[in-house]
Amino acid sequence: MAVRIDEVDRKILAEMQRDASQSLDEIAKAVGSSKTPVWNRIRKMKDAGIIGQQTVFLDADALGFEACFFVLIRTSEHEADWQARFLKALRDRAEVQEAHRLAGEIDYILKVRVKNARAYDAFYQALISEVRVFNVTALLSMEEIKSTTMLPLET
Repeated sequence: MAVRIDEVDRKILAEMQRDASQSLDEIAKAVGSSKTPVWNRIRKMKDAGIIGQQTVFLDADALGFEACFFVLIRTSEHEADWQARFLKALRDRAEVQEAHRLAGEIDYILKVRVKNARAYDAFYQALISEVRVFNVTALLSMEEIKSTTMLPLET
């Protein structure tokens, strides 16, 4: 079921992306509406799957997760059984914040957040003990310049 969203919906979504902990009153005031219509619109967008899980962002550095690695994986195996084991290994590891299957020479890229290089090595050793990979390249992020989950909602 495709739901059409209008400019007011986009404003509501922008406010929620900016800070989902805002009260309905705060969101309604920011978008120039009243509470009940905003609540109805939010409920409609939740029901349609436009608004998914709401969560909180934690400060990785403050919690001691100071190392962020981007892991490039090439594999020579593309069978369904291998892929199922690989995907399970990724899903079972809390260190993996993102995983993407790519087009091109690299098959997968992972964003892995750990406390330090030793913790990354433990992650790496555990991963390769579960699934065979042809080549792994780990790139340490020296500085996070931009990170956002916000979508550009302009019309």
